[in-house]
Amino acid sequence: MKRPHLVHFLSIITDEYIAIKASVTMKENSLAMGNNPVDLEKLAPSFPIQAFRLLNAYEFKLKIVGLDENQNEIYKKVFDSDSYGNFNFKIPLRKENEDVVILQLYEIGKEPGLEIHLGTAIPLRITDPKKIVICDFDKTLVDTRYSTTREVYNSLTKPLDSFPTLVKSVDILQEVIREGYHPFILSASPHFYEDAMRDWLYQNHIYTAGIFLKDYRKIFSFLEADLTPKDLKIQGLYKLNHLLDILLMTGIPRELVLMGDNFESDPIIYLTMAMVLKQDHEPWKLWKIVKSQDSFQLNKKQNSQFLNKIYQLNNMISRLEYEPGLKIYIRKKANETEIKVPHAFEARLPLIELYDGEPLLAKQDPGSEEDDITNAKVETHPVETN
Repeated sequence: MKRPHLVHFLSIITDEYIAIKASVTMKENSLAMGNNPVDLEKLAPSFPIQAFRLLNAYEFKLKIVGLDENQNEIYKKVFDSDSYGNFNFKIPLRKENEDVVILQLYEIGKEPGLEIHLGTAIPLRITDPKKIVICDFDKTLVDTRYSTTREVYNSLTKPLDSFPTLVKSVDILQEVIREGYHPFILSASPHFYEDAMRDWLYQNHIYTAGIFLKDYRKIFSFLEADLTPKDLKIQGLYKLNHLLDILLMTGIPRELVLMGDNFESDPIIYLTMAMVLKQDHEPWKLWKIVKSQDSFQLNKKQNSQFLNKIYQLNNMISRLEYEPGLKIYIRKKANETEIKVPHAFEARLPLIELYDGEPLLAKQDPGSEEDDITNAKVETHPVETN
């Protein structure tokens, strides 16, 4: 039997609001197992194709109930999702609800009169001094490959630990987390990769990261223009949008670390973020610089959304009593010693630190071509001597 299921939920509390980003879908109730015991031997890291049904789109009504530390109800409101079951909103904190410490979540739209409990969450409070690290996933933490049909098939049907781990990147990320930075993970992978990605992060001792993925359903929608077919290949707008969304949710951090690679457009995306934080240009001028770059290619709706977010961040930064610190780590593509970017971005290049990121060999399946080569036995024959 299918029931509403919470796919993704992230709540962040600041001094002014609780920011919530969530996604709900219809899913078979895997917990309804009767008296059958769980076979622990069958528990294994999930792989993306297991969640392909998340490509279906549904609309939901999410009831949020806020409780204080004594379990008293002090807040209650219902929110409507978009046509894909996604929620993105802020709850202003006022005197009557400023003591919310627990959120209870219910779906109330699918069955009239029935409230289906989706879960309970404790909003994340990033304490001062606020420090955040935002890290790309593909080719920064894991050497994923999507160039051929076979590589795409492998990415869908194997756990992510089947791909080489980029140990240097993981070490850097774990080190900044130990220094008190809260992690967020960005990826251009489809939204149904979340479970597989969360498994990989847990295996690598990264437990509290918020994950931001690309909702491919929006690309093929004729009614919305948040993402379009061009954004399948061009990642600039998608990643920059999520960078802006994260800072709009958390507030401007005192220290920010960005991690990416030099394979596509990460340097330009992160240097754009640097120019926003450092207020190098007025929002409209920065918008003109960005829209002229091949890494972005904005349509009309994306133009307005991007410009609006820059103005929001600019207003937040203007009220700060400190200048945000920023450090950018970029993994080398080969043996390059410098990064080439358009002239408009060159002034902020000193913020970037290039590093080598050699991959750790991944697990191989017994029947794969790589194993056939690696495990091939070379026959030797003794040399006869007279």
